[in-house]
Amino acid sequence: MPSTTSDQLSLLRLVLSASTKQEGLNRFLHEVLPEARALLPAAGVAVVRSNPPKWEIQAASGVAERDLPVDLIAEAVDRESMAAGGGWTAASMRGGFALVARSVADPAAFTRFCEALSPSVASVANHEEELQRIERLETILQITNAWRQTSSMEEQLKAMAEVATKLLHADRASIFLWDRAHKELVARPALGVKGNELRIPDDSGIVAQVIRTGEPRRVGGGLGEEEINRQVDRATGYTTRSLLCVPLLTPSGKTLGAFEALNKRGGGHFTDDDERGLTELAAYAAVALQNTQEFEELLSKHKQMVEQQAQGIQLIGESPAIEALRSTVRRIADTDLAILILGDNGTGKEVVARSIHYQSRRRDQPFVAVNCAALAETLLESELFGHEKGAFTDARETRAGKFELASGGTLFLDEIGEMSPGGQAKLLRVLEDKTVVRVGGSTPIHTEVRVVAATNQDLAAMVRAKKFREDLFFRLNVVSLELPPLRERGEDVLLLADYFLESFCRNMGRRAPKFSPAARKRLLAHSWPGNVRELRNLTERLAYLTTGETVEVDDLVLIDSGATDAERLAELHGSLAEATREFQQHYIRKTIDASRGNMSAAAKRLGLHRSNLYRKMRQLGMATDGHDEEE
Repeated sequence: MPSTTSDQLSLLRLVLSASTKQEGLNRFLHEVLPEARALLPAAGVAVVRSNPPKWEIQAASGVAERDLPVDLIAEAVDRESMAAGGGWTAASMRGGFALVARSVADPAAFTRFCEALSPSVASVANHEEELQRIERLETILQITNAWRQTSSMEEQLKAMAEVATKLLHADRASIFLWDRAHKELVARPALGVKGNELRIPDDSGIVAQVIRTGEPRRVGGGLGEEEINRQVDRATGYTTRSLLCVPLLTPSGKTLGAFEALNKRGGGHFTDDDERGLTELAAYAAVALQNTQEFEELLSKHKQMVEQQAQGIQLIGESPAIEALRSTVRRIADTDLAILILGDNGTGKEVVARSIHYQSRRRDQPFVAVNCAALAETLLESELFGHEKGAFTDARETRAGKFELASGGTLFLDEIGEMSPGGQAKLLRVLEDKTVVRVGGSTPIHTEVRVVAATNQDLAAMVRAKKFREDLFFRLNVVSLELPPLRERGEDVLLLADYFLESFCRNMGRRAPKFSPAARKRLLAHSWPGNVRELRNLTERLAYLTTGETVEVDDLVLIDSGATDAERLAELHGSLAEATREFQQHYIRKTIDASRGNMSAAAKRLGLHRSNLYRKMRQLGMATDGHDEEE
């Protein structure tokens, strides 16, 4: 049975509401798809992503990967439109994604849902990739700092391989150095080989191709497995299923060798993002390996990365509250005072924490963020303080905790109000003693870390209610910074909107459109329940969806968090004539939507002749493009 208009509006609200939470693409899709499946309705629905030569399920409800209609999906993507057959329906989306459904009752509703979902998926995926890149850069900052502490080639090679396996979720990693004189490639570390060193000819295999061409290669998932050098597998007793290899190039363009990762964990194969990550790591590894005695270039790279990170952390705004916050941050950044950042979700607490870090003398050292709400009681001590090999069932290797990783830098404890009572007691002990003891260990490890905490809760009230330790509250709350909600920041909304839109459009290589006066007025009138995060998401959608030089009111898709029409009208500012004009625009748009774009039916509902409706829309400055004015 075809979906009703109410169901379609419910789908749209669901998509927009879920996308503003920015909790990751998988969580977003797992929230949206089951309800979409019920509302369409469909026997199953999935979002898939191209990872050549396969289509992989990103998230699904009622669809298994083995059942995917691969040829139909490819047809839809090639045609950039909907394709149907064999009980399946598929449609192309932005960013290499596609939407596929089984036994859809209403293909038109499926198309409308795909059009609403596509920009949101692209926006959330883009944001997730940006966060992953920041995490990757910060991880590289940490390890390049560690590389400076040793001049041992062997230790560096081992550390690089360990980091690559962690970043890429790979089973193994090796660095192949090119021994030009003997025409050999020397892999170190080479696990499972006597002497931990493997030598192979420099004219065979995928590694040799990468070194010769200077281009990365990926193998796996049915693509290029026949090219894998099985001689190496036989020598190591290891079976290679998937492989990613990138060249090791110095800043001057000299080829030192290649960096290789083997067997993506979970049975998949390496992605475009994995390739970008290993290429970035290889660039820094090449500098470190070029001369282990001299680290000038590595330090230069490190400083450039710090500068890049610092420039990306800005407190945008000119409201009195933000000016005062910016001034306070400047005064306290280069101290060792403990800081507590307060504010609603989405107000930018982590941005403030990073700003404090990058304005301090600790800027060259790690910034490590921990979400306390995500730490279960059983894992908290291991995550924060580390563990020794064999300390518990899954402790297969010794691992440093977050306090050790942040040594010399800043540890950001987000959602501190969610920490369990036991966790609070252990944290207080470390803050007072400045030492940690790994789980399963006995040796105290000194930590020189600055702690910045944040919460959206009233910690003082929690202390009174005995839900948060008073002594820990005073230890963390030496200086408190309170971030105002976006609705209280006046014209900062416009400054932020311009900044975000310009940034997104620059990354896309397009000229940023300008907000019309009416659109700017609407931005100021909105209550912004999702704060800066909501505004950022809105501008990212605009960067992808708008094609003209101006952003109009109709282009703004704002989340009203259940606000009634009367409440929205109460947000209007200006004269009675201006308010009346906005109400008429809003009412006409809703009537046309309720009539599914049928202008004759909309005019009848409004008590107007069809031609008079068009005339009225033009008088109100509303677009009539896309509506046929012919009788």
